Amino acid sequence: MSEEPIVLNETIHQSTRLRIMTLLVYQPSMDRVAYGFIQETLGLTGGNLTIHLRKLEEAGYISMTKEFVSTKPRTWVRATPSGLRAYADYLGNLERALQARPEGEG
Repeated sequence: MSEEPIVLNETIHQSTRLRIMTLLVYQPSMDRVAYGFIQETLGLTGGNLTIHLRKLEEAGYISMTKEFVSTKPRTWVRATPSGLRAYADYLGNLERALQARPEGEG
């Protein structure tokens, strides 16, 4: 077997983090997404979302910035170049896993 083994990135593979990364990568015409939008769209509690964002940030897959809009604080989240590469690699490995067939089958 000459191909490398199929390995899915565990940080991204966790279902909530996969949903977060997918949302960040596939938001047309947005380079960043508001924390509240992610929370509402994915139906997560604030605490749950924060834990998953922290994991993604520690891995270098996202960056978060805080700013004030009017007088209210707003947290923005964006996928980093490293996060975009990791997500693309994850999808490629998932595709390979879905297409894998035992030897002799074709």
